[in-house]
Amino acid sequence: MSAGEGWLSSRRILREHRVRTDLLVSVRCLDGISQRLLLRDAFGGHVEIDPNVLVTNPQLWYRLDEDARKSVEVGTLVCGATALRRVSERVDRETAESVFRVSGLE
Repeated sequence: MSAGEGWLSSRRILREHRVRTDLLVSVRCLDGISQRLLLRDAFGGHVEIDPNVLVTNPQLWYRLDEDARKSVEVGTLVCGATALRRVSERVDRETAESVFRVSGLE
């Protein structure tokens, strides 16, 4: 996974998938053997990402969250607020637990 302002990409075996995170139209939670988030943009781009990647990489989550908020502001993100909120809550919870663990306040 790599990301920058307004985009996120995922490299697979045969090709790279890229999505404009500042122009998201949907974020869906895909259930199966392992949970995935499917992000789609206004241009048809899509990326599947394991939510654990976002939990273990807060900078990546911050970048996605900032851009998703832009998508909401411009009105493109019509489906996915619940999925993003769940990931946000999980990132916040696990970050707080890590801080408590490191500081000895468990």
